[in-house]
Amino acid sequence: MLRSLGQRPVTGSEDDPRVTGLRTAVSRLRRELAALPADFPDRATAEDELAALAAMAAHGVPEVPRLRGSLLLIAGAIGSVSALAGGLSDVRHAVELFGEPPRR
Repeated sequence: MLRSLGQRPVTGSEDDPRVTGLRTAVSRLRRELAALPADFPDRATAEDELAALAAMAAHGVPEVPRLRGSLLLIAGAIGSVSALAGGLSDVRHAVELFGEPPRR
């Protein structure tokens, strides 16, 4: 599957720039969310999913469907908080580097 997308399989996450990029993007958004003084209804959901993404990135190459599911939950939870738009965009771009989920 990876070769058909022009990507090579990776054995360790420390060698995979996609995982490094995901870690960086998730870390940035977590910091921005923590620094945001405003409270909103789904803040806990966003924090939980960002923690899940961080854990996935810490344990190797994550599964694409799970990454995309977390991204959707985070985007829905953050909603239209404009202060977090840049960080959310970085996470989205990092997730997109992993490619499309397998077709059923």
